[in-house]
Amino acid sequence: MSGFLPRRMKFWGWGYEGEGATPEERAYVHANAAKRYGVTDFNDTPPREEEYELRAPRVQPPASLAPICSTQRIDRLVHAYGKSFIDAVRIFERRVPNPPDVVAYPRDEADVVALLDWASSNDIAVIPFGAGSSVVGGIEPVVGGAFKGVVSINLQRLDKVLEVDRKSRAARIQGGVMGPHLEAQLKPHDVTLRHFPQSFEYSTLGGWIATRSGGHFATLYTHIDDFVESARMVTPKGVWESFRLPGSGAGPSPDRIAIGSEGSLGIITEAWMRLQDRPRFRAGTSVTFTKFADAWAAVRAIGQAGLYPSNVRLLDRVEAQATGAGDGSVDVMVLAFESADHDVGPWMKRALECARDHHGQPDMDQLDSKGGHREGSSGAWRNAFIRAPFFREIMTPLNVMYDTFETSTTWDRFGDFHQTVMDTLHDVLKRECGPGSSASCRFTHVYPDGPAPYFSFYGKGKKGGMEQQWWAIKRACSDALSQLKGTITHHHAVGRDHMPWYEKQRPELFAAALQGAKNAVDPKGVMNPGVLLKSR
Repeated sequence: MSGFLPRRMKFWGWGYEGEGATPEERAYVHANAAKRYGVTDFNDTPPREEEYELRAPRVQPPASLAPICSTQRIDRLVHAYGKSFIDAVRIFERRVPNPPDVVAYPRDEADVVALLDWASSNDIAVIPFGAGSSVVGGIEPVVGGAFKGVVSINLQRLDKVLEVDRKSRAARIQGGVMGPHLEAQLKPHDVTLRHFPQSFEYSTLGGWIATRSGGHFATLYTHIDDFVESARMVTPKGVWESFRLPGSGAGPSPDRIAIGSEGSLGIITEAWMRLQDRPRFRAGTSVTFTKFADAWAAVRAIGQAGLYPSNVRLLDRVEAQATGAGDGSVDVMVLAFESADHDVGPWMKRALECARDHHGQPDMDQLDSKGGHREGSSGAWRNAFIRAPFFREIMTPLNVMYDTFETSTTWDRFGDFHQTVMDTLHDVLKRECGPGSSASCRFTHVYPDGPAPYFSFYGKGKKGGMEQQWWAIKRACSDALSQLKGTITHHHAVGRDHMPWYEKQRPELFAAALQGAKNAVDPKGVMNPGVLLKSR
């Protein structure tokens, strides 16, 4: 162990070493794999670091940076991949052809500046690394042959809440802080950032900002964009920092270029973030529907009523059954409200009226129970949602495929959009995976003008061929999203995996403008090459 961080992330799966699926969860996955795909070999023992042959580091840090740098095998393995399905496939196949040469753990912003100076002056590519939860190839050191080496810069030692402005309800926070440690530092001030992506425990503030993360709450304040009051980013040409302002009409916002830049322009070292008072009032329940069209019409009505529920997830019946939120005969809406200021009963009452207008059946027993927002169907879904990433390290070595993709579209197009995407997904799954495949849809976020549908799929993998299967599915579905003019990513970022479709989605002149910005702050092109813009 390098000793730079108190706990070590797994290089083969989700979370920290020592964490994972429970014996009961593992037994459930094994039984399901046996029943659906005929799996008989349940050897899912995690790989060991000594099983990997890594190329020797091609560059070495100077003496001045050596105390914060590592070339140890374990550090290079942890920083070689993110947490996507194909990352897991390659890890379990013991294939790591592009490890970073050096992993750096800066202690402060001065170290970040020094690291970028060294890299930029020596043709070394830089991969900013929060906690490695990317599922789109955003941190994989595939940078092309124009660089002498790659340094992955891990920000987790920059983990402090530096100031809290309680009057303005904002805080200045370092970019490397992980979700739980961030909230623990805010709790004594009785405030919260209220941004809880699925990766909350294993991701950082800087990573959320750089990837335009979407949080667990489904309406109003959903994207990290909504919380950024001011951002500070270190680039190879200097520091980029905006004023703290509640709003401004002074030209294009400098924050809006930093947000979503995915490490291609610089490293976000700190930001002033808007906070919320901690909620005291909560209510939640679930609503069932016998027709999916009625269900999404009800969600649209709630989304356009100005109620702003904290949660209004729609699970189709396949998704509901897979997560234990339903029996497969009905579609399920998970509905919740919370507030720090007032009773949310009237808001819930009106939302349920909207649901009933579209033939929804609320679970009133769940609503009336103490802590109902965590019970029943909604509680089952929430638990499955949080635990799902741990299952990948069990399923992948069994040659069982499971993955997701997400998009957004407007309400007027959603009916045909959903049908086309599902038809495409079922068709490609039938070709690539055969019997036993399944696909489902849920809404992750809801806006007045449209939803963010999230599609999941399962299928039987071919030993040694799952990466090719995955790419066939990915291309077919991404092509469909592009043709339907849905976004290629709603909250998972672009990374390297989405680049072909991102290039189709963005205006050509915007690409040129973005390249101009990169040329200004990163003239050597060392910052995360191949992400958002082609590598040099």
